[in-house]
Amino acid sequence: MSTTGATADPLAALGSLPGVADSVESVRKAVDRVYGHRIMRRRSNEITSEAALRGARGSAALSGADWALEEVRRRTDFSVDDEARVMGAALRLTAEAGQLLSIWRQSPLRVLARLHLVAAASDADEVGRPRRGDEPVDEPLIGLPLPDADEVSGRLEGLSQLIIAGSSAPALVTAAVVHGELLALRPFASHNGLIARAAERIVLIGSGLDPKSVCPAEVGHAELGRAAYLAAFDGYVSGTAEGMAAWIAHCGRAVELGARESTAVCEALQRGAA
Repeated sequence: MSTTGATADPLAALGSLPGVADSVESVRKAVDRVYGHRIMRRRSNEITSEAALRGARGSAALSGADWALEEVRRRTDFSVDDEARVMGAALRLTAEAGQLLSIWRQSPLRVLARLHLVAAASDADEVGRPRRGDEPVDEPLIGLPLPDADEVSGRLEGLSQLIIAGSSAPALVTAAVVHGELLALRPFASHNGLIARAAERIVLIGSGLDPKSVCPAEVGHAELGRAAYLAAFDGYVSGTAEGMAAWIAHCGRAVELGARESTAVCEALQRGAA
C-alpha cells in the first residue's frame, strides 16, 4: 500500500471503497453477538483464553503446522521439529500480543521487533530487527518477490507514521492493511506470516472493536483456507481499488468466523452450565 500522496488519511479513503462499509457492518454485528452473549458476562476470561488457543492454532495452520486443537492442548514440547516450533511461535505471539497494546500506538516498529524476538526465540543477529541487504527470508507461504531492504525500511516507516497519526478508518480496514503490508514486505528473516496475523490481532483489540480478544481472525483465515487467503492477498498486492476491497472483505469474513467460533464456545459453556 502506498502511504504517500494527496490523501491525508489513506486508511479512511479505503473505508469508502465499494463493499467495504458492508464488510465493516457485518463484522460489527458478528462481534456484538459474541459480546452480548450471557456467558460473556460471567466467563469472559475463559472465552478469551480459548480464543487465544484457537487463534494460535489457526495462524500456525496457515504457516504449515496444521494440528488438531486437542493436539495443541496436549503437547508441551514445541521444539522437537519444524512444525512444533511453528506452533510454539504462534502460541507465544498470541500470549504476547495483549501485552503490547499500550506500546503499539506510540511505537509500532518496536512492537514488531518484539514480536519477532518472541516468535524466533533466538539470540541470532537477524532476530528482532528488519532484514538487511540480501539476507534470506524463510516464508514459504508467500511466493512473491521480496522487496529490497530499502523499500522495506521506507514502507515500514510509512506504516508506522499512519498508525501513530491515527485514522478515522474502521478498525477492520486498519487491521487488514497492517496484515497485508507485513505479508507483502516480509520484513524479518522468519515468521512474517505469524507476525502479520498477530499485528492484525493487536489492531482489532487496541481499536476497541474486540477489546477482550474473543474474535480470533486467525481462526477464520485458517477456515477459509490457504488458497482463498493467497488469492485475497494478491488483491492487496495489486493495489487496485477492487483488490484492496477484496482483501479487506476477506479479513472481515475471517473476523466474523472467529466471532462465530467464540459464540459456539459460549453456547457449549452455557449447555454445560444448564
